[in-house]
Amino acid sequence: MKHSHVVFTLLCIFRFELMASDETGKEKCNDILSLEAQRTVGGAVAKLGLELLENLQPGLEQPNIIISPLSVSLALAELALGANNKTEEKLLEVLHAQAQANFHETLSCLQEHLTTKAVKMASRLYLLPGFKVNQDFVDRSSRLYKSEPSQLTSIKEVNHWVEEVTKGHITNFMSSLPSNVVLMLINAIHFKGEWQSRFDSKFTVKDFFYIDKKTSVKVDMMMATRYPLSMFVDLKDGTQVARLPFQGNMSLLVVMPSHGNLSTTAAKLNISDLYERLPSQKSMHVKLPKFKLESKQDLRQALTNMGLGMLFSGPDLSRISQGPLVVSGVQHASSIELNEQGAEASAATSVTLVRTIPTFAVNMPFIFALVDDASYTPLFLGMVTNPNPGATAEQSDEPKTENETVPSNVRLTDTTLSDGPHENMLSYMLNMWRETIPQQFLGHQEMDQGN
Repeated sequence: MKHSHVVFTLLCIFRFELMASDETGKEKCNDILSLEAQRTVGGAVAKLGLELLENLQPGLEQPNIIISPLSVSLALAELALGANNKTEEKLLEVLHAQAQANFHETLSCLQEHLTTKAVKMASRLYLLPGFKVNQDFVDRSSRLYKSEPSQLTSIKEVNHWVEEVTKGHITNFMSSLPSNVVLMLINAIHFKGEWQSRFDSKFTVKDFFYIDKKTSVKVDMMMATRYPLSMFVDLKDGTQVARLPFQGNMSLLVVMPSHGNLSTTAAKLNISDLYERLPSQKSMHVKLPKFKLESKQDLRQALTNMGLGMLFSGPDLSRISQGPLVVSGVQHASSIELNEQGAEASAATSVTLVRTIPTFAVNMPFIFALVDDASYTPLFLGMVTNPNPGATAEQSDEPKTENETVPSNVRLTDTTLSDGPHENMLSYMLNMWRETIPQQFLGHQEMDQGN
């Protein structure tokens, strides 16, 4: 039997800047989108994203993985509008939507809510001329997910729209159209904004990022000596978690395991739980790599591992159109740029907060999440094992986190940072200051001990 193909594509980019708010749909969502409803749907988006990360392993050819759980959720939800029977049930299961009343309406309102927070989203429903699609599917896609129907005329037109909606950051998104394609679902997210507290570019210097225990790479490391940061350390496994706030009630969560596989760590994460455990902000020494990364992958295998294999063989998409339809692929493209101004583009029961010395250095592989502070919805998730993949890797000694340099007589507490005095604190802080401040800002290239 000959199948017509549905091409399912997603693309996303984030960069921080403030955008004008859009009041459209705000009133109709007031009754639906309570804080509890926001966090329920946000939690569903987070679970989907973390499951995807678990199934996407960084490697030599692609050392960094960047995805948009929100973009994937919106596209899968739109596909679910056209699904029936077991296909719809499985899609809603993977979306973690089965137990939620009015899932589509709530997700739609969350989209409206986030659009007022400097997030630009765009969806397009490309239809092959002459392909008969159910009007109810087109109407619901447009009403709920703002998906504009458009004629599929050429790959050039598709790539032009992608480039336009991502402000030129994703070009030549598709190289060719699959044979027998009749419909394409495309979802795009663009986010741009600024740090709540900017890094000063004068203090950005070359520093080591440890890819593994024996290999490092030089990166541009942004630094701040008194940065308002909320963080804790899980002393069970040494994982460090920090929240760097942005303007517009968005935050960058950084999760840096002391050892182990990032995908394994991602599988155990709970974003709302991390928010609950984060303490009040403290002024800290912060070192964060500056980078620009791109990530492209076909999510077909990851989604198959998650139970959606039927989409690519024999799904029931009869609410889209009569006749056999299959999804030929799920293309995903993401981009992130992190700099001094901002970023352009995303559970153990026993958790003890940070050690006495207030230092946080992102110098080893880490997981990041760009999160809406109200709903805990992750717009972007990523795993970074090498923020400078174009540079030559170097052999190095086993890395040490900044916290590992704390003197052995420093007492660990179960509360937030302690600023109290202890033996050798002055000496330690002087050494930390020397390491953190670029040499050109010191009075001498070297300082003799005792002077």
